[in-house]
Amino acid sequence: MANLADAIRSYYGSGQSQQDFFVQVERALATEPASAARLLDILGEENARVPLPPDIYAELQRRIERKVEAGRAIGAEETRVQTRPGEQRWTPQSSLPPASDDIGSDPGLERMKGVGDTLNGRFVLEECIGFGGMGTVYKALDLRKLEASDRKPYIAIKVLNVQFRGHPKSLIALQREARKAQMLAHPNIVTVYDFDRDGSMVYLTMEYLSGKPLSQVLRAPGFTGLPYAEVLRIVTGISRALAYAHERGFVHCDLKPGNVFLLDKGEVKVIDFGIARVFHKTEEDSEATVFDAGTLGGLTPAYASPEMIEHLDPDPRDDIYGLACITYELLTGKHPFDRTAATLARNAGMRPQRPQNLGSRQWRALKAALSFERASRTPTVMEFLREMSGESRKAVYVALAASGLTVGVLLVAGLSYYLASRPDTGPGETAPTTAGVPPQEEAMATQAPTTQAPPPQAPAPVLSLAAVTPVLAQVPCSALAATLRDGTLQVQGFLAQRVGMPRLKEMLGAIPGAKAIELNTRQVGDDDCAVIETFAPYWQRNRQAGGGAVIQARARNGELAEGESLIVDIKTPAYETYVYVDYFVLDGNVAHLVPNPRMRAHQAPAHYEAAIGSLGNWVISPPFGNELIVLLLTPTPLFDKVRPEIESRAEYLKVTERQLAQLTAKYGADRIVADFVQITTKPRKP
Repeated sequence: MANLADAIRSYYGSGQSQQDFFVQVERALATEPASAARLLDILGEENARVPLPPDIYAELQRRIERKVEAGRAIGAEETRVQTRPGEQRWTPQSSLPPASDDIGSDPGLERMKGVGDTLNGRFVLEECIGFGGMGTVYKALDLRKLEASDRKPYIAIKVLNVQFRGHPKSLIALQREARKAQMLAHPNIVTVYDFDRDGSMVYLTMEYLSGKPLSQVLRAPGFTGLPYAEVLRIVTGISRALAYAHERGFVHCDLKPGNVFLLDKGEVKVIDFGIARVFHKTEEDSEATVFDAGTLGGLTPAYASPEMIEHLDPDPRDDIYGLACITYELLTGKHPFDRTAATLARNAGMRPQRPQNLGSRQWRALKAALSFERASRTPTVMEFLREMSGESRKAVYVALAASGLTVGVLLVAGLSYYLASRPDTGPGETAPTTAGVPPQEEAMATQAPTTQAPPPQAPAPVLSLAAVTPVLAQVPCSALAATLRDGTLQVQGFLAQRVGMPRLKEMLGAIPGAKAIELNTRQVGDDDCAVIETFAPYWQRNRQAGGGAVIQARARNGELAEGESLIVDIKTPAYETYVYVDYFVLDGNVAHLVPNPRMRAHQAPAHYEAAIGSLGNWVISPPFGNELIVLLLTPTPLFDKVRPEIESRAEYLKVTERQLAQLTAKYGADRIVADFVQITTKPRKP
């Protein structure tokens, strides 16, 4: 009789139908003596060897779970979760959640839900899209979003595997995962919304990603590697996600191709921080000493560092080992140690082969990151990325090129000085003439009578931005930027209502040469003057640099009615920044859209685009009128701690102005930019 592994392997090349395949699987499960945990391990091992379609994998997982539940009903098998070598954890029958639905002929068993089922009357599971060490991921339709005519009603739901649901602390594990993922809100990390349960089914809701896992790329038939530029793009996305997590004290602990997602638009997302553990435990994270999700297992041996396999405390360099394995596969199409666990590869003396067409410096960086010893492994993710990208070499080259240019200029200048200061030449040499005039013409010039030339007429004044800038600086309560186009002075920005456009045009018209003037300004009230004056220098700097930072409101003509969601789109410049989005309300307060206690993370990569408020977080309410929303980008965090979600406008501006002055003194004025958007809020029509 075939065992489960044989039955799974028969799926490929046998030509049998899915129905026949599942019949064979059921026969194997009926006679398989292995425990439930071992059955799931077998499924995972076979899927790692030859990936199964997600729907087939999910169905096999469900059938194994049914066997587990049936075994529980007759007391044949208790749930076992491996925590350490030689250690088992048993869940007594009394601790299992009560059953509610029928399965088979026993009304006491709860039917395992899958595609086509609904969780908590809200989430319809439509498609299995992935699976991991802790659960199965489904594409789900959020009926509440659908009812609200949301343009993106789909989310992803991860349902915990049966062995984790049976674990008495599985709900704690998922709650911890949700909390960590929310803390790690980053453009290269999947966004996690919440966690909940439906009967005994515990699940996590997160953003739905349209694309494919990196494992699908690496396991494609005939895959032999990607071009280096594409490898570097993917590795950069992963590195930024890990660096962000490490900065906040988290190690992923299960970094592998299946936990890296390539979106259709080209972005890279790291998913499943399910067993991530805190390596810098703070007083705020006191429960970290009570429950460690790492005790649930789930690491992938082919990508786990030796220290992880040996159950040492987590360290960022554990993730670097997994990242290096992924990088090697992206370059060559092969695992550096033929998917052998790191401890076995180390004991066998295995050494990775140098990928073809990989530079010596990059190869040294990759070998260091693949080291079996933590002490000799690359210490940080960003150092690994810099070495792989050759960033420092490029900087040296630019420096050398710049110094060479300087030397060339000095040589030319020296030669000119030498020629100009030479003494009279000796015999056989032509002496230099005055101002380059030949000797005969020079003599004639000295003898010619002189006449008084008429005085030249004064040229017409030419308008310059240098003359405009000080005039704009004198306009109170404003943020204005000027450009010259075909002789026309164009001014845009935000202008105090008490000044008005006629007065501004009069001031500009007094500048010599200013004839044609075009104004494109939004008027602001006195209540917003403090906001404008605080951020105007950084807004003007953003305009002078080409407007790399942009904030726009999703509202027709900038108007929003009571009860409508406030959604703003932002873009960041060509360098990494920390993002602050603040909504200055007419009631004298400021609402912090990003960051806030619910969304703490706010670091963004270069050229990043995002929508703020797309989940309906912010809804328009009284008072109504013209209000400002400010996008501020800084090189480092502006504050040590996340500020309250809503606070006094005056207090916030006072603190912010002081912090901005300190950052400017430390990093320079060019590293801080801002942009404004004005919205008009109105009461709902009766």
